[in-house]
Amino acid sequence: MGALEGLRVLDLSRVLAGPFCTQMLADLGAEVWKVEPPRGDDTRAWGPPFLGEEGLAARGESAYYLSCNRGKKSLVVNLKDPKGQEIVRELACRADVLVENFKTGDLARYGLDYPSLARINPGLVYLSITGYGHTGPRAAEPGYDVAVQGLCGIMSVTGAPEGPPMRVPVAWVDLMTGMQGAIAVLAALQERTRSGQGQHIDLALFDVGLAAMVNLAQSYLATGELPPRLGNGHPQIVPYGAFEAADGWFMLTIGNDEQYRRACQVMGRMELWEDPRFQTNAGRVQHRAELLPRLEALFRTRPRQAWLERFKEAGVPATPVNNLAEALAEPQVAARGMVQQVHHPRLGPLSLLGSPLAHLSRTPAQVRAHPPMLGEHTEEVLCGVLGMSGKELEALEAAGVVATLRAAAEL
Repeated sequence: MGALEGLRVLDLSRVLAGPFCTQMLADLGAEVWKVEPPRGDDTRAWGPPFLGEEGLAARGESAYYLSCNRGKKSLVVNLKDPKGQEIVRELACRADVLVENFKTGDLARYGLDYPSLARINPGLVYLSITGYGHTGPRAAEPGYDVAVQGLCGIMSVTGAPEGPPMRVPVAWVDLMTGMQGAIAVLAALQERTRSGQGQHIDLALFDVGLAAMVNLAQSYLATGELPPRLGNGHPQIVPYGAFEAADGWFMLTIGNDEQYRRACQVMGRMELWEDPRFQTNAGRVQHRAELLPRLEALFRTRPRQAWLERFKEAGVPATPVNNLAEALAEPQVAARGMVQQVHHPRLGPLSLLGSPLAHLSRTPAQVRAHPPMLGEHTEEVLCGVLGMSGKELEALEAAGVVATLRAAAEL
């Protein structure tokens, strides 16, 4: 049994931040009803790659969609139809949590905004994810991860010193927003045990991205000086970053002066420790231009594995720079269960990333079910949860208000 067993989540979100949040809740045992429009979540069409030859527009299932929707129940409901809006209201009456990422004001047009739903379900915890929040001069603007990466400052410090600004290749802000959303939902549910009341959570990608600038933003607030772009280096720790060995790259992440002293022993270059400029981290940061070229030249003289073994023996943190194939082949992946297999009705055995929350001692997170096919659970949820009859479901399907798996595959 999962930690969130019995919790019901109504998921009206699309793409990544919201679905990543609700996938975490599903891994922890919540029942998640993923309400999709007739065309499906946008990410069903984001590819290639697509797995399988059938499905949405004969493309199969996109890897992007599969990455953030496992363990949920998919039902197709047309929110533009008043009958579809009523179905969602009825589900909201039976839900503990609602997650949505529509633009500010969109759901109010359908009577599905927080004030409307709180009147019929005062205990509902309602999470709204937008680009910039429901207040402020940008509130009406759509929000996208890459736009927020540009706006919050991360791109100004990412990339090579002489190169252009660079985004983080995965949707960094979306993923952190999903995690912050899950934390906020759990906090609101805990508070509900005392008050009996739900609440509205106004969560903005921009707020999350800016908060995640942590030490760099705090350094600017403290000094008024902009942090430089350092590639793989660290603005406040030296040596700390990627170095090229004779046959590949590795990360050296020295966190204190004792580790640096041991590294100098391993390198056979104690003069780099005895030099007073380099004996403290503050000195090494100040004189990085003198120290780093000497280290770079030295590391190119031996194979990567030779350096890694020496550093490991000395207790100096160092790791290879892996590609994804190498990362997934790390023995630690199998030891921690970070790749899991589920059976998919169309695709057969399907490998998915595991949950980092799988090590709670009594109620671990689990990959509980395959990412649902479009409309796979429309009948189950509407008939099982709302008590709809088969004839009522057929009539709604004929009118284009809902779609079951069979009908959704033909859209």
